[in-house]
Amino acid sequence: MMLFDHLEPQPFYIVILLYLGIFIFLKKSFYFLNWIFITFLRPPKNLKKYYGSWALITGSTDGIGKAMAFELARKGLNLVLVSRNLSKLDRVSRELLAENPNIQIKNLVLDFSGNVVAGVREMQVAIKGLEIGVLINNAGVTYHEAMYFHEVEEKVWMNLVNVNLRGTTLVTRAVVKGMIKRRRGAIVNIGSAASVVVSSHPLYIHQLSRSLYVEYKHYGIDVQCQVPLYVSTKMAENVAGIKRASMFIPSAEDYAKAAVKCIGYEIRCTPYWPHAVQWFFASLLPDFVLDSWRFSVGIRRRSSVHCKLT
Repeated sequence: MMLFDHLEPQPFYIVILLYLGIFIFLKKSFYFLNWIFITFLRPPKNLKKYYGSWALITGSTDGIGKAMAFELARKGLNLVLVSRNLSKLDRVSRELLAENPNIQIKNLVLDFSGNVVAGVREMQVAIKGLEIGVLINNAGVTYHEAMYFHEVEEKVWMNLVNVNLRGTTLVTRAVVKGMIKRRRGAIVNIGSAASVVVSSHPLYIHQLSRSLYVEYKHYGIDVQCQVPLYVSTKMAENVAGIKRASMFIPSAEDYAKAAVKCIGYEIRCTPYWPHAVQWFFASLLPDFVLDSWRFSVGIRRRSSVHCKLT
């Protein structure tokens, strides 16, 4: 007699549910193990070998942009630093060269809040002949506090459009032409996980990145949108009152270390692993819960700022 002969046959729907449960379990296990590999075991790409000897970074004198510059310099890449403040550019260049004396650095003053079209045109002339293999679109601005749309002055949201949208688009268009000729390159757009996790947030940078990924993959150009949650920077301090780094809010330096390791891989990623954990649990919540939470955070921050001012 066989071992299981005494067991009664189960209804067909029970068998289907059983196999479905096994399939879901195996699928989730695969995703989890793949995340472990990507986050902790996957080796970073040799950026200089894959893409070229120069990296261009916008918003490179503070926060994530500055930290990314140091990480890329440690990888041996020459740097084109783009910022609106010449004195800051000079200071950051000196710091970089003191640590990495064998690299070359080119400083470009470009104010995205001004005549961005003319500025990018001048940038094209300045980088002509340079093998820009990696582009980091990091320059970005936001409101100085949480505000309703009708309260935002026109000059404020026009500045946001110029810097975040036009600036990113025009710089990418200027740099990608050289990448096409060389048939290699990496474009990294620094966005925000809020635009993916919180459904009411705008998705421009994410959608632009996805479109460029599809268009230029066959040219050997890797386009990636990085979507971090809060990082301890001046912008995060002004907007969300974040004054120090913690496990779930990394310093710009800790974020940059994780970010550079991801360049050239997924089309969209959250490089800092505690952010990915937060993102996973947030994705389990309905949209209206996330929207309500994000709205309440803005209101609380707005109230605290007004109290300080009065």
